[in-house]
Amino acid sequence: MQGTQLVEFITEQLEDMKAKDIVVLDVAKLSPMADKIIVCTGTSSRHCRAVANSLLVEAKKAQMPPLGIEGLKEGGWVLLDMNEIIVHVMDQEHRDLFRLEQLWGGDSKHLNN
Repeated sequence: MQGTQLVEFITEQLEDMKAKDIVVLDVAKLSPMADKIIVCTGTSSRHCRAVANSLLVEAKKAQMPPLGIEGLKEGGWVLLDMNEIIVHVMDQEHRDLFRLEQLWGGDSKHLNN
């Protein structure tokens, strides 16, 4: 699974876990490390961990385990490297502080609020 299918798979998992303000950034022209960055917000660090854990479990079931995971223990900002897609699950405090959408400035697609 890759490209659009992978984006849809990931965003469906995030929506199922009630992640908020899901944004898909197209950074293919900006970074050799990833084609897309997906950023979403959890309501708390516990919720961020739950969202990330759920995505991790479902990705493993689909035979596509992440290449790396950072921040799962802390939970305020969890990063999952899904090969061509980097997923950031952040609480509102981290999202407001780091403003990844502005930092990357790629073409973005907001999925929900």
